[in-house]
Amino acid sequence: MIFVLLMVIAMLGALLFEVASPSIVVFTVLTVFLITGILNPSEALSGFSNEGMITVGLLFVVAGAVKKSGILEDIMKSWMAGSHRMIDSVARFFIPVSLLSGFLNNTPIVVTFMPIVKGWCEERGIAPSKFLIPLSYVTILGGTITVLGTSTNLVVHGMLIDYGYGGFTLFQLAIVGIPITIVGLIYIFTIGSKLLPENKGLQQQIDEDPREYLAELIVDQSFPYANQSIKNAGLRNLKGLYLIEIIRDKERISPVRPTTIIQTADRLIFTGLIETLRDVQMTKGLTLRTGTDLELRELKNGNSEIVEVVIAHQSSLQSKTIKQLKFRSKFEAGVIAVHRESERIASKIGDIVLKPGDTLLLLADKDFVRKYKHSKDFYILTSPDTTETLRIDPIKGWFTIILFFGMIALVTLGVFTMFKAMTMAVVLLLLFKVIKPGEAKKYIHFDVLLLIASSFGIGLAITKTGLAEYIAKGILMLGKPAGLVILLLLIYILTNIFTEIITNSAAAVLMFPVGMEMARNLHVEPMGFAVIIAIAASASFITPIGYQTNMIVYGPGGYKFIDYVKIGTPLSLIVMVLTVSIVSYWWY
Repeated sequence: MIFVLLMVIAMLGALLFEVASPSIVVFTVLTVFLITGILNPSEALSGFSNEGMITVGLLFVVAGAVKKSGILEDIMKSWMAGSHRMIDSVARFFIPVSLLSGFLNNTPIVVTFMPIVKGWCEERGIAPSKFLIPLSYVTILGGTITVLGTSTNLVVHGMLIDYGYGGFTLFQLAIVGIPITIVGLIYIFTIGSKLLPENKGLQQQIDEDPREYLAELIVDQSFPYANQSIKNAGLRNLKGLYLIEIIRDKERISPVRPTTIIQTADRLIFTGLIETLRDVQMTKGLTLRTGTDLELRELKNGNSEIVEVVIAHQSSLQSKTIKQLKFRSKFEAGVIAVHRESERIASKIGDIVLKPGDTLLLLADKDFVRKYKHSKDFYILTSPDTTETLRIDPIKGWFTIILFFGMIALVTLGVFTMFKAMTMAVVLLLLFKVIKPGEAKKYIHFDVLLLIASSFGIGLAITKTGLAEYIAKGILMLGKPAGLVILLLLIYILTNIFTEIITNSAAAVLMFPVGMEMARNLHVEPMGFAVIIAIAASASFITPIGYQTNMIVYGPGGYKFIDYVKIGTPLSLIVMVLTVSIVSYWWY
């Protein structure tokens, strides 16, 4: 028991300090338990066959197909276009989003609708930061309405089945989920809105003062490297500067490769540390074009487009410089600027070490979105208009929507379990060629599934060694004199602390055995404790690292860590009080 406790503490520390990706950290601890004999092979692998975990994987595929259809996105865009007042727009957009997040994974919802929110804000001169944290929070709240809303709900559902309690029904969590969503929405767009900063979007900042980001040099006849390559001309690795495009008459050449030939009269477009341009100006034959009116949108042409991406929390690009990654060659995209916590990183582009949440503005190949739309390294935040050609045909799109909600209806009526319904949905999507097997594989976040499956083994070790019972008795000794409500409150607080510093699914798996032991010792219905743990594990509002959608909006909104603390702490307290009150009344 002591060994398991020490390993769990070490695991929490490794997760907190990001020693490695969460899935690798948890899987490593599971391996240690297997090697030391604390778990036998069947126990260690039990999570990999858990119904809840597999349902999460199937839901990734279904959600990917729904997102690919673009139908919900188009409906939402048209729906918002009919609004003219702020309050009307908020209601038109965020109420449907909160309902939709009850049935689909939160991550694709945020990635899909963030460009719509940003575009709507930019058209009306409103800071996107006023709406992006709310977008994340609303999807988190809406995800508590049904068991399909988040992977956390499905994980707890799967553990309930393993413990012999039958799991959640589809709308069982709605008893708590609907009230906290309604009250949460009221808070977010009244008091919470006043606490949010007014940060302009990355493209807005560049459009306002392009000379801070872009400079133009003209190649005249005296340039000694005319008709030679960029590499030979010494323009490949400049101090603080990056040659992003060449304008030649009506032709635009981007991305610029080392072998690209420079010609007389070429207009060389640089980005990076523009104040370091002096060294380049000293090169014979290169003249700075003063008073250039070149704007960011002018860099777009038939062969390239402006793309905004945000580095994912578990990206393989993090902790490496752009130069080390050979970003330009690897992705056929030049980095115009990198923003972190509402500020542009004033450094040579190639020397910037990427971190999760960083927002990159790219001048990319026209096929960039198609190639990397399912990338695990970053989320593409381009306008929906640029991805129209990526969608499936309308008939298949509507088939996907009808199939998904038809399966939900069958689950609601008790015809199928969620696992059977999602399995059938995936089979039908493949059978009717709505998606291809290769696409289905890309939709699945295998790192998330590894984390969840490994966490089940950790939870089993905590139970098997008696650690769960030991912790449960400690909490009971502390809170039992004060009553059941205080015990529910303590379980909620512990779960919520874990979800803020590690991950939501891991927090749920760690606390579930403790909650079940407490219910057993108290001789009360365990379902209330399961609901408390599911809601508390999802209700991550205070930090950007606890929940993936918080991290996704971190960079594009230009937020600082303290912004989440300011708006998220009151919301977290509201959700906690409501959840504990409703659970204690309804179940006990």
